Amino acid sequence: MLDLDSIRNKAAALLPEMVAVRRDLHMYPELGFQERRTAAVIAAKLLALGLEVETGVAGTGVIGRLSGRRPGRTVALRADMDALPLAEANELTYASRRPGVMHACGHDGHVAMLLGAAALLAEEREELDGNVAFIFQPAEEGTDGGGARRLVALGVLAHPPADAVIGLHLWTGLPVGTLAVRSGPCMAASDSFTLVIRGVGGHGAAPQGAIDPIVAGAHVVTALQTIVSREINPAAAAVITVGTFHAGTANNIIAPTAELRGTVRSLDAQLRQLLPERIEGIVRGITQALRAEYEFDYTYGYPVLNNDLDLTACLTGIAASLLGPEQIITLPQPVLGSEDFAYYLEKVPGVFAFLGAGNPAKATGLPHQPRYNFDEDALPLGAAILAGTACAVLAGAVWELMPAPGRQELVVPFPNLKPYAPV
Repeated sequence: MLDLDSIRNKAAALLPEMVAVRRDLHMYPELGFQERRTAAVIAAKLLALGLEVETGVAGTGVIGRLSGRRPGRTVALRADMDALPLAEANELTYASRRPGVMHACGHDGHVAMLLGAAALLAEEREELDGNVAFIFQPAEEGTDGGGARRLVALGVLAHPPADAVIGLHLWTGLPVGTLAVRSGPCMAASDSFTLVIRGVGGHGAAPQGAIDPIVAGAHVVTALQTIVSREINPAAAAVITVGTFHAGTANNIIAPTAELRGTVRSLDAQLRQLLPERIEGIVRGITQALRAEYEFDYTYGYPVLNNDLDLTACLTGIAASLLGPEQIITLPQPVLGSEDFAYYLEKVPGVFAFLGAGNPAKATGLPHQPRYNFDEDALPLGAAILAGTACAVLAGAVWELMPAPGRQELVVPFPNLKPYAPV
């Protein structure tokens, strides 16, 4: 029987060890596909727990594997481990010691939570039926398309075949002790484009002798917003943002070229395919009208992150038991940020949720900011949720969501998980 009180208490006892690991990784952050020291720390911890360990996966990834007493389902738990190219502004004893590199998105905490879950599950291995894969993934932060895509291509979910995949993300926008999640589309697809507009350079005082790519680019930036405001159903979500606009060398010179780069977010597959065509259509019309030429490159990035209904119910139920039902937040709409965890969910049913780590007395800033920090009291909560959800899935539990404000009870039997049949 799943003893969540025991899991909660054992996770709480692991807090000092998880804090030590997190702070060590925070002092020595590493960028995507460069996480060699981080991987070595993780591998040593997993080996000490008696797990089977594979290193060098997609360059720097680490996989720990735990087998229970009998064959059964396989659950994959994932943590990302890369840092950001950002100079830390926090005055902490464990602040980054690597100039220009910082753990500013909580990945050091994600690693600590997953190591904590590995410790909890390793202690219970004789009570488990099935397998758990602990995926420590490099390069979530967009490096060369994201580490998850590489791991999926290498078969990380196929040996043995995973029945479910689970991930948590610390979020300082939520107080410690809360969890936010939604089933179905939860995070957006993230695509990008580069546009080079070519005109004819000239003197700023004689624009009639030039073709100004900055003027053309300015019209493009404005007109692109009409795609969202006038061509897309207002009930659908999409974002087109031009993030960079580079042109020119002096205030009195009309530049010959301008380069624009942007991000495109969407939640619907059909709409996602339509957007590059409409963006280029506007670019084509404006540049033709202003006698300029253009080069347009569009790159599909992370897909939509779709949470499985049944596994969302399972994780929510476990979290409600551990944190209290009033601490569970059902996101009213998807988040238009993106996550490469979506690649795992294209292959295997799973759930990705946000664990509160905010506390004004201990945590500062939101992710991707130089003063970002989170409340480390969230670490044992995350470890307990990951371990408890894995145990529930391996047991094939029918999970009943605890009643909470605004929520009705729901019983979910995991119909999309294939039943285990001994060979």
